[in-house]
Amino acid sequence: MKIGLHVADFTWPGGPPNLATDLTRVVTAAEDAGFARVSVMDHVWQIGMLGPPEHAMLEAYTTLGYLAARTSRVELVAWVSAVVYREPGLLAKIVSTLDVLSGGRAWLGIGAAWNEPEANGLGLPFPPTAERFERLEEALQICLQMWSDDDGPYQGKHYQLERTLNSPQPLTKPHPPILIGGSGEKKTLRLVARYAQACNLFAGPEVEHKLEVLRGHCQAVGRDYAEIEKTVMMPLDPGADGQHIGPLLEQLHDLANLGISEAHGIVPGVSQLTPLELLGQRVIPVAAAF
Repeated sequence: MKIGLHVADFTWPGGPPNLATDLTRVVTAAEDAGFARVSVMDHVWQIGMLGPPEHAMLEAYTTLGYLAARTSRVELVAWVSAVVYREPGLLAKIVSTLDVLSGGRAWLGIGAAWNEPEANGLGLPFPPTAERFERLEEALQICLQMWSDDDGPYQGKHYQLERTLNSPQPLTKPHPPILIGGSGEKKTLRLVARYAQACNLFAGPEVEHKLEVLRGHCQAVGRDYAEIEKTVMMPLDPGADGQHIGPLLEQLHDLANLGISEAHGIVPGVSQLTPLELLGQRVIPVAAAF
C-alpha cells in the first residue's frame, strides 16, 4: 500500500510571506519520507469542514506547477479538479503541461464539483447536478481524445472543439492517469469503470460495498476490475508522539485486505514536519508490505 499526502490548509503560522518556503519544506519532507503522491484541493475558498472561507487557499494548478519544480519523485494531482471551473480543452492542456514539466508525474484528478457558494462568489459556472455529470463525462472524453493521435473535432452536448490539437503531448504514456473523485453508485463509479485508472472513496464502513458496486460496473462495460487503482481519502494522524500509529496501521491493513492500494489524506500539524517524519519512519515502510 502507498501513502499520499493531501495538503488542504494553507493558513500556517508564517502567513502568506512564508508560504512558498513553508510549502516547499513540507512537500520535500514528504517526498523524503516516502510519500508516493502529493495533492492539493481544487477550491478557491477554504471548505467549511476545515475552516472559514476566508482562510488561505491557493489555486490548485499554479501550486502543483510550483511543486513540480521543488520535487523530483512524488506524483502530483489536484484532488480533485472541479470540472466546471475550467473548459476541458484547457484542463487537458494544463495537465499535459504539468506532466511535461514534472518529468511525467502528473495525474488528472477530476470530479463533478460541489461547492456552489465559492463558485457563485467568484462567478464560476455551477450548473445543476445532472448537467455537471454530463459535462464530467464529456470532459473525460475530450481529455482522452487530446491525449491520443486524434486531433479532430469533438462535438458534444455541452462542449464543441474544432480541433483537439495538444502539443506537446504528456510524457506519461498512454496518458496521465485519471482519478475520478466520489463514490456515487449510479454515476460516479460508472464513469470510473468506463474512463479512469483510479477511484477515490472515503475510508469507512461502506468501502467494501462501494468496491462491489464498482466491480459490477466494470463487468457491465467489459473492464478488468483489477486494472483500476483503489484509493481512499482518510486522516493520517500518527499522534504527537506516535501514539496513534498502531490503530492507523490496523486500519490500513484492513483496507489493504479489501484491495485498497493507496491511503491518501491530511496529516494534522503537517507544517511542523514531525508527523511526516513519524509516518515515514513507522508507517510507510510497514504499509508498503501490505
